Amino acid sequence: MIISKVSLVRYTGIMEVKGLLWEDRLATPLDIYKQYANSLNATADFVQSENGKLSLGHIYVKIETEDNKIGIAGPMNDNVAFIIAKQLRALLIGKDVFATELIWDQMYRKLVHGRQGEPIWAISFIDCALWDLKGKILNQPVYKLLGGPTVKNIPAYASMLGFNVLDMKLVKARALEYKSKGFKAQKWFFRYGPAKGVEGLKKNIELVKTLRETLGNDYELMFDCWQSMDVPYVLSLIDAIKQYNPKWLEECVMPDRINSYIRIKNKTNIPLAGAEHHYTRWGINQFISEGALDIIQADPHWCGGISEMLKISALCTTHDLILIPHAGAMHAGVHFSFSQSPAHTPMIEYLVKWMPILQYFCKEEVIPQNGYINIPENSSGLGISIDNDKIINKEYVYE
Repeated sequence: MIISKVSLVRYTGIMEVKGLLWEDRLATPLDIYKQYANSLNATADFVQSENGKLSLGHIYVKIETEDNKIGIAGPMNDNVAFIIAKQLRALLIGKDVFATELIWDQMYRKLVHGRQGEPIWAISFIDCALWDLKGKILNQPVYKLLGGPTVKNIPAYASMLGFNVLDMKLVKARALEYKSKGFKAQKWFFRYGPAKGVEGLKKNIELVKTLRETLGNDYELMFDCWQSMDVPYVLSLIDAIKQYNPKWLEECVMPDRINSYIRIKNKTNIPLAGAEHHYTRWGINQFISEGALDIIQADPHWCGGISEMLKISALCTTHDLILIPHAGAMHAGVHFSFSQSPAHTPMIEYLVKWMPILQYFCKEEVIPQNGYINIPENSSGLGISIDNDKIINKEYVYE
């Protein structure tokens, strides 16, 4: 099976949402600068809804064979699509679809100035599309090609990014709502970092206290700092919230400051999670070799694709670490997770607001049922197909 064409397609559409989609944002590394401290755009690719409608423009990569088999992956932003079109596409044409190790190695060696960030995202989406294509050619789900399944369903935790975290009445209501939906664990995001001083610290502590009192002592709670704190601030936060027994504290500082993670880890019994913003087995291994994290959260759309996740998983299991993929409820993350031992990949992250956005154009969305994600049994590849009824406009980009 030979690759004959690589296309980048942008689908646009309007998603209906209930009221204001992003009620609040999380703390970000840019918050130390006043002009960004309250900006929605300082966080990520957040686009605010208007009048209950959210305008979407998602780019997918399509890899086609000579006999018209198609693998697909996405969505990605314009920067990633540009890298695929201008630097990687030419490497793919004429290659054997099943030669994923060869293709990965050549892409990585081509991007000599792109060891992290969006260049690795570009590799990731191509790799995921190739796994989708292999599964479709063989008429098998990807998790079977990876050696699974190991279980029939996996617990999902509700990742509560975008909900108001300052109004404690709303916090209580949302926490109870998602507990009632069957989620056995929730992750909430701190709003304030060191720039907001003692006042912000107290509000972060109040969030933890409120959630513990609302959900009870037996409910699992995790908290995400999103790279926005420093060691003294995190240690003060830990000292105040350890009585509320968090399951883990996530991305305490920026990902390249591994020594800071070590300093924090040496002074707490709260497990530390992170590494979603680090890339490839070599980047993740920096955390592992230094013993800096308890839970690794590599993302198959970011770290180098499914092929690279397998290598990262081997590193994690060798060191008896937990690997829970970031944004794991995307199709690639789900198939990867079902191929892994539940001892090392026991949960899947379901971002309550993000997942429906990122999967809007997919016919088959990944949706937890009573707090669990069930094994995708009736599809080949990754199970990604585009819902034409949701498309307002379709255009090929960077041709």
